[in-house]
Amino acid sequence: MTITDTRSVTFSSVKENVALVEKFVDEICQFYNIGDEHYGNILMALTEAVSNAIYHGNRLNPNKAVRFFYETKGNNLCFTVEDEGNGYNPDALPDPTDPENVEMPNGRGVFLMRRLTDDIHFYNEGRKVELYFRIHHQ
Repeated sequence: MTITDTRSVTFSSVKENVALVEKFVDEICQFYNIGDEHYGNILMALTEAVSNAIYHGNRLNPNKAVRFFYETKGNNLCFTVEDEGNGYNPDALPDPTDPENVEMPNGRGVFLMRRLTDDIHFYNEGRKVELYFRIHHQ
């Protein structure tokens, strides 16, 4: 059985909107019958991506939007998070596991997203991130 589904939402860059991610992840994981282990990875990675877009990308500017989109691509759920910020180089971030960076208050989000996803791609100078998770259709 081939399931094709897409969904998108656009919201303002206020901290309360990070909570929207959990609702979407709950609905999507229930729809695809995704177990707890993968649910946790998806929820944490997407929460990080949306938090980064709101806090670091759009700098909590309620006039700037975050776009959240998902679709199935083969055996993958692909989530896209895009902000209207100035961008950054995700490959230039310091390694948060390096002892000299452990005490830094920021810098763990991209590291976590890379560890929790099956594949990840950054576009538009980091303003757009695609996160892939393998799923198996029932």
